[in-house]
Amino acid sequence: MRTVRLRDGASVPALGQGSWMMGERAESRGEEIAALRTGLDLGMTLIDTAEMYADGESERVVGTAIAGRRDDVFLVSKAYPQNASRTRLTRACEASLERLGTDRLDLYLLHWRGSVPLGETIEAMAALVAAGKILRWGVSNLDRDDMEELVAAGGTDCATDQILYNLTRRGPEHDLLPWLAAQDMLVMAYSPVEQGRLLGHPALARVAAARGATAAQVALAWLLAREGVIVIPKAGRAEHVRENSAAADLILTPEELTELDRAFPRPRTAVSLEML
Repeated sequence: MRTVRLRDGASVPALGQGSWMMGERAESRGEEIAALRTGLDLGMTLIDTAEMYADGESERVVGTAIAGRRDDVFLVSKAYPQNASRTRLTRACEASLERLGTDRLDLYLLHWRGSVPLGETIEAMAALVAAGKILRWGVSNLDRDDMEELVAAGGTDCATDQILYNLTRRGPEHDLLPWLAAQDMLVMAYSPVEQGRLLGHPALARVAAARGATAAQVALAWLLAREGVIVIPKAGRAEHVRENSAAADLILTPEELTELDRAFPRPRTAVSLEML
């Protein structure tokens, strides 16, 4: 599995696993746990979750999946913006740790920006690092102006910005992605196949057919070709995880990348960061 390096030198897989919508149905729990474990076996050892997902049940699914294998996993979770204050972030983090069955997170993210001042969130994150409850911190769904404010408030230790980025959501390429690269902050791309809506596009089908791949694999390979990007597709079945894993071996040619650029042009001008 190809890896990317965080600013502190830690190496993480470029292709990880998301868990949005896991834990919502009891009858799917066993299949979801098996899917996550399959991903671990295939080197997709970065797992992303959040206290919001299924009201914490996603974290419990992940915790069961990684039981006995915690040291093999780069574990990411996210806090609600209303919990990102000095008084509430520790409690939120400890609740996530309990659901996950672990004593630390490798990366803890502010899920999106709320009313808590960014400077206060930075202080709360630093306190969690000092306490050993998290090893590093970052943010999610913050656009360039938010990120500039974050750094101005003292957030130079921010490791990553998790954003909506895929072939149909290329607005960040104008300003946010170059800014993050200049700050040595990685991008985590969620919903890389637009929750499946990308998969029927004829351009993807053409490239996939020519390479003996699936449309999802081509969409993932397009993201994996970008420097400094971690891709976190969610897959609730082991066979789907194996399909995603194979995308790491699919290297698109310059001609294929050009065809996809034509089929999925980025906006002509900068647009506000989109969210799902």
